Amino acid sequence: MPAAARPVLCYVTDRHLLGPDEDVRLAALSAAIRRAIAAGVDWIQIREKDLSGRRLSELVKDAVAAATGTSTRIIVNDRLDIALGLGAAGVHLGEESAPVAEVIRWRSSDPAHRSFLVGASCHSLAAAQQAERDGADYIFFGPIFDTPGKRKFGPPQGLDRLSEVCRTVRIPVLAIGGITLENSASCLRSGAAGLAAIRLFQESPDLSAAVPRLRSGFSPIRQGAIGRT
Repeated sequence: MPAAARPVLCYVTDRHLLGPDEDVRLAALSAAIRRAIAAGVDWIQIREKDLSGRRLSELVKDAVAAATGTSTRIIVNDRLDIALGLGAAGVHLGEESAPVAEVIRWRSSDPAHRSFLVGASCHSLAAAQQAERDGADYIFFGPIFDTPGKRKFGPPQGLDRLSEVCRTVRIPVLAIGGITLENSASCLRSGAAGLAAIRLFQESPDLSAAVPRLRSGFSPIRQGAIGRT
């Protein structure tokens, strides 16, 4: 694969961190998505698993419209139907989602969706290798560092394990889990093709300044670019 020109920065949404009232949370989330687009974040993964189909569709529709004409891509967690129906750029699959191989077979049978991204969350080297065999375009690997939202997946994987995964698979690996401005460069030096995070993007007081700082720690090494652009 060609060397990546810069790291992929992915904002993963979580409205539950934005207040106790659902309407207020959704309004705050829409504003956070627009800030991320304005700041030049590459991807926004809408990961609102417990949101109703109607409200999730409204959120995705608004995000896709806001990103139109920009370099930001909207990716929907799990809900392939909503991602396709509303013109999102891809779907991100978790351990309990539709199998990556099935989604890749569907994509391969429909040339109209050749550019549609299919990613997967992985928490072990074996899972990362399986995602690659199944045809995933990229993976999230983590948690790299300790973070409350990822403790259910076990202890942090750490930079050594991240480096091992990045050396072993050929598809791009985005580090996730406890990523901060201070530790982001260490993930990129370990071979990650990008960074995925919730708080780093959603709670940043100055995201427009944070984005170039995150990219400044990148030095293209082994990891390839995500080819379907």
